Amino acid sequence: MRPGPQPVTVPPAAAQLHHDYLAWLARRGVGNRSFYSGARTFLARFPRPQLWADQPLSQQLSLGSQVRPLLNFLMLHGHLRPGYDFLLESKFHKILSEAALSPLGPDFVRFREGAIAIGYASANAMASQVALRMLIQTGRPLNGFVSEDFAEFWAAVERREARNGRRLPHYRNAIYGTRAVVYHLGAPLEPAPKRSTLWRWSWEHHLQGVPEGIRPAMVRYLECCVGTHARNTIQHTASRLAHFGRHLGTTDPQLSSLAQLDRRRHIEPYLSAVASARHWHTGEPLSASERRGRIQAVGRMLEQISEWGWPEAPSRRLVFPRDAPRLPRALPRYLPPDVDRRLARALEAWPNRIRADALLLQRATGLRIGELVDLELDCIHEVPGQGAWLKVPLGKLDSERMVPLDEETLAVVDRIVEHRSPGRPLRHPRSGRLVEFLLTHQGRRISVYTLRDELAAVARAEGLPPVTPHQLRHTYATALVNAGVSLQALMMLLGHQTATMSLRYGRLFDATVRADYERALTLAKERMGPILPEAPAQTHEGNWRELPVIKARLTGGYCLRTAAQGPCAYANICEHCPNFRSEPGFLPILATQKADAEALIADAEARGWGDEAARHRRLVERLDLLMQRAEGE
Repeated sequence: MRPGPQPVTVPPAAAQLHHDYLAWLARRGVGNRSFYSGARTFLARFPRPQLWADQPLSQQLSLGSQVRPLLNFLMLHGHLRPGYDFLLESKFHKILSEAALSPLGPDFVRFREGAIAIGYASANAMASQVALRMLIQTGRPLNGFVSEDFAEFWAAVERREARNGRRLPHYRNAIYGTRAVVYHLGAPLEPAPKRSTLWRWSWEHHLQGVPEGIRPAMVRYLECCVGTHARNTIQHTASRLAHFGRHLGTTDPQLSSLAQLDRRRHIEPYLSAVASARHWHTGEPLSASERRGRIQAVGRMLEQISEWGWPEAPSRRLVFPRDAPRLPRALPRYLPPDVDRRLARALEAWPNRIRADALLLQRATGLRIGELVDLELDCIHEVPGQGAWLKVPLGKLDSERMVPLDEETLAVVDRIVEHRSPGRPLRHPRSGRLVEFLLTHQGRRISVYTLRDELAAVARAEGLPPVTPHQLRHTYATALVNAGVSLQALMMLLGHQTATMSLRYGRLFDATVRADYERALTLAKERMGPILPEAPAQTHEGNWRELPVIKARLTGGYCLRTAAQGPCAYANICEHCPNFRSEPGFLPILATQKADAEALIADAEARGWGDEAARHRRLVERLDLLMQRAEGE
């Protein structure tokens, strides 16, 4: 009779590991004959388990299920670091329950609690996908993770994607979320913001396809702009110059310098190409603003390199202001009152509170969407006797401002503070300084795109037409104009540096246009009968000299115009006419008119209306001359 197979003996070098493994199984109340034999076989071959990690991945994955319990024990107790390639190919169903009882248990539990604290609902999934694998492979606690560890894990994910021929977005998202959790738990990580690949592209990459003869000059020009323009602005310029450069490469491949550019051969064909160009993604014609931007980018570059005295500059001007199309002067796209009310009710009832409250805050303050996401945690300032004010940080125009708040808006801010995720300060994407942002979720700043998508979802659920965040700003400004706010106050609230943008809202509802319409309508009724419904009359209460409009004293009364209309070309025209004559009997009238004009000068200067103040000064000078002549008669 042949003897049976002899049991494998564990070598002395691995005896302690084998003893600890059996104690681990007994502690958990599990184990069977295959578990024991699999462990003896593995330890007999690899008494030092880390040697097994040097095996090719295919051999690592060929191990039978009877060895898996031992591998879990070795990894959880710091005896084996198998490499991210093996860890990513392994299924960690049972190891999650084992991790809580292992030396990794405290960090594992701490990670899940930290993820929940900053707003992650699927903490277990993220912990198993990334955090546990990194604890095993690095052999360090959570607060010992560094950026290189995440880079190594990311590289392993890319290798697995290449092996399997498909992307793994859940791992990519889990890596980014794990990094946020670990950062807020105190790891020495740099809180770098998530950026598009465009931020890492060189200017040469932006200008791919541009002929070699002119590309260096364009690159040099973009590098000169870095000191005076935001990176995002230069990226737009680079993209537009690339369109021009690729056009030149197609129409004149022999062009070797920008100095050889010719209006007829190069610029005029490019203007035609821009006029007929279409968006690469939608196939729609380019907007007027994009066509204007492409032409102006080329003209600005050629003009500036000429001013700088570059040898690559053309000998004469090639692009003129009239080459760029005029932009349409569209009115602000405000929400009608009924839509505004329905949207506000929908946001109040929306389940995702922090995003809904952020949009309610924008509607209540008129902030730009970029200003909204940049708000800091200490943005509310209480001024004695003046109430609460919202400090709007540096934004689109690199200027700060203060916006007054009412009690309802303060309650919205309080709800945001209640629902925001806590944690360490984050790096500001533009200034680079560490900031405690007001709008944070899952350890990150809520993005502009997230709020846009959320607003679109709310409008869609409410059965409303598509709504954009900037329409909330337009609605805020339109409501203020309807309530009679002055131009200066509107400029301060909206953060406009010139009156041009604010006057767009003044064109919406012009009291003078309304009054003229009603006078014409009254006359039409007298002549033709009541063909239209009667409109209520417009009245001006109080002292006419103090009204926030453009004013002028006339012989038989006074003229009132809105700031949007500008000064009237016919105001006081008679006083300046060469045929105008006066006499001593009219001196009191002229003196009264002069006193009113002097008061209107002070009023216009206080409101910042320089042209209006100058008009009244010219009138005062003319009245002085007329009064001198009348007194001399």
